[in-house]
Amino acid sequence: MVDIQTISIAVASASVVAGIVYYVLQLRHQSKMRQTDLLMRLYSTWCDESFQEAIWMVTDLEYKDYDDYVKKFGTHPTPHNVKIWKVGWFLNGIGFLVQSQLADINLVDKLFGFYVIRLWEMMKPMVEGARKQWRVPKSLEWFEYLYNEMKKREQKLQQSKV
Repeated sequence: MVDIQTISIAVASASVVAGIVYYVLQLRHQSKMRQTDLLMRLYSTWCDESFQEAIWMVTDLEYKDYDDYVKKFGTHPTPHNVKIWKVGWFLNGIGFLVQSQLADINLVDKLFGFYVIRLWEMMKPMVEGARKQWRVPKSLEWFEYLYNEMKKREQKLQQSKV
């Protein structure tokens, strides 16, 4: 026969397990909330008027290669170059967050995916040329990483449609 002591031990054990499960669920929820908050703050920066001007400037760039870029825009911190690098370093930061698993790639893709691909493809010759000229092979490496991840996702999506 089951006595009171056995029942109380079972109830106490079940309570501890329920408490642990609840705590783990709360931790997961808080982590998702923090990631969402972080991405929405970044999105707020993305939507800022001055940042949008910088994005438009990058999308309007016309140059053949790095030498042509330098001829047209120089390598000094002109307002034009500052805006170009502002966009690159912003997306570099997002790439770092994704690589570090501090930002969910699904949310990043939904908020920035199209522009990550477009902007990297426009900026790639300039970035690669600057890496060589200034001997900084890792410059904007997380932006490039983010681009590669977005391209992989794009290819998987296209393959799933076939």
